Amino acid sequence: MTALICGSFAYDTIMTFDGKFKDHIMPDRVHMLNVAFLVPELQRNFGGTAGNIAYNMKLLGGDGLAMATVGADFGGYREWLKKHGINDKYVKTIDSEYCAQAYITTDMEDNQITAFHPGAMNHAHTQSVPTDEGIKMGIVAPDGRDGMIEHARQFADAGIPFMFDPGQGLPMFDGNDLKWFIEKATWVAVNDYEAGMLEEKTGLSREQIGEKVEALIVTLGGEGSVIYADEEVHVEPVKPAAIKDPTGCGDAYRAALLTGLSEGKDWKTAGRMASLMGSIKVASTGPQNHSLTRDEFAKQFKDAFGVALD
Repeated sequence: MTALICGSFAYDTIMTFDGKFKDHIMPDRVHMLNVAFLVPELQRNFGGTAGNIAYNMKLLGGDGLAMATVGADFGGYREWLKKHGINDKYVKTIDSEYCAQAYITTDMEDNQITAFHPGAMNHAHTQSVPTDEGIKMGIVAPDGRDGMIEHARQFADAGIPFMFDPGQGLPMFDGNDLKWFIEKATWVAVNDYEAGMLEEKTGLSREQIGEKVEALIVTLGGEGSVIYADEEVHVEPVKPAAIKDPTGCGDAYRAALLTGLSEGKDWKTAGRMASLMGSIKVASTGPQNHSLTRDEFAKQFKDAFGVALD
């Protein structure tokens, strides 16, 4: 089943701070904040929501078709996509722009400070959801504001079920915008912090949001996740082999969730697939440097949950 992934392609510059942010930020001086963090480790990786989700779906044998706008500096990334068999048919180049760029610093408690330049992502609205590709489901992930609105509308008008994943784009929208997205979406996926923002902006509780969609999925980091559907499903976390980098974990989770849904899995199974994929990702530095086969994933699923992945 083909899933259209509306989101971004970005270059992620990931830096690790060998300390805790809280030890270097004075609460009574945040109005005149001026801090610098020494980052002995630095990596530049391929990232962005569309790229990350498509990459993880490919690992799981899923059929993800990424749609995004990219800059003139996308050449190396495009080669990476081709190397891994990821379709770039709907990746449009804007020659006057750079690709989106994220500069992410992570401390020893997995807190992150991110600076983000949208670049070509701001042209996302120039792409339209294709209706002749056999698209059966989709996701509206963080992207240009106008693009997220247009793609949600196009999915809804075409009767294509889709997941709304506001992520770090959530501050771009007010309460009425977010209520509109919820009304259009089939599923909504957020982390715990974003769920709080969603509640505050819309005035709706998690349970109320869950009643307006087929499911509200809330990830809780190391505590697993909760899926508010016909019933409240608690998904246990999977202990990672190592904790190296949380960057892209949410995208890995969503990729596995979409793959599970496309395969007709129930919420418990799809949530467990997502939980395991997030755990696999966190054990690797960068959003797209982990690798495994579907058979290897199935074995890890059996080891983690004691049941086979049908």
